[in-house]
Amino acid sequence: MFTGIIQGQGILKEIRPAGGGMVFGIEPDFDLIDPGEGESIACNGVCLTAREINRNYFLVDVSPESLSRTNLGKLTAGSKVNLERALRLSDRLGGHLVSGHVDAVTATLSRKPEGDFVRFSFAVPPGLGRYIIEKGSITIDGISLTVNYCDDQTFAVAIIPHTLDITSLGGLRQGDMVNIEVDLIGKYVEKLLTVAGNEENQAKSKINPAFLAEHGFWK
Repeated sequence: MFTGIIQGQGILKEIRPAGGGMVFGIEPDFDLIDPGEGESIACNGVCLTAREINRNYFLVDVSPESLSRTNLGKLTAGSKVNLERALRLSDRLGGHLVSGHVDAVTATLSRKPEGDFVRFSFAVPPGLGRYIIEKGSITIDGISLTVNYCDDQTFAVAIIPHTLDITSLGGLRQGDMVNIEVDLIGKYVEKLLTVAGNEENQAKSKINPAFLAEHGFWK
């Protein structure tokens, strides 16, 4: 589990095929203190297992599934990726709950400066529009962001100077493809309501629309 608060960027120093997938060698721009062999590290928002870790280098195995369903398959040697180590239970939750399981890849539609800030708009991936709400949370290339605007086809986010400086968004251009993870809480609520709508299951469960409304999860 992650928060979408990027710790730094990594440079892909090595890319080689392995078992139908790829092995990436990544050099982070921060020290990996107290590394744990096999720990999870989010790379552009994709949860990967790190191995052969030292303070400034580690390897990750990238499966064919991850290569085909994220933007990792488009990376080349020298590319930069956003990095976040897995969340400890004692850590501050500065962003939102992020699983590292990318839902879709989508296109950057526009980049517009607004003073020191930049406003990006993106295409809504098919089937995900119902999970994207104004002022809700979304993860773009592993970065926890707030949705400023959305409709059926597009959504927009405003990026502060600090985020532009320390993440890949600083170099993002129109047409670039990004990884999207929608807020997983919305998925669970939808699933609960779907189950609750089934009369047989509703009779067995206390979780139903009335229960969710009473506790502030449903209006």
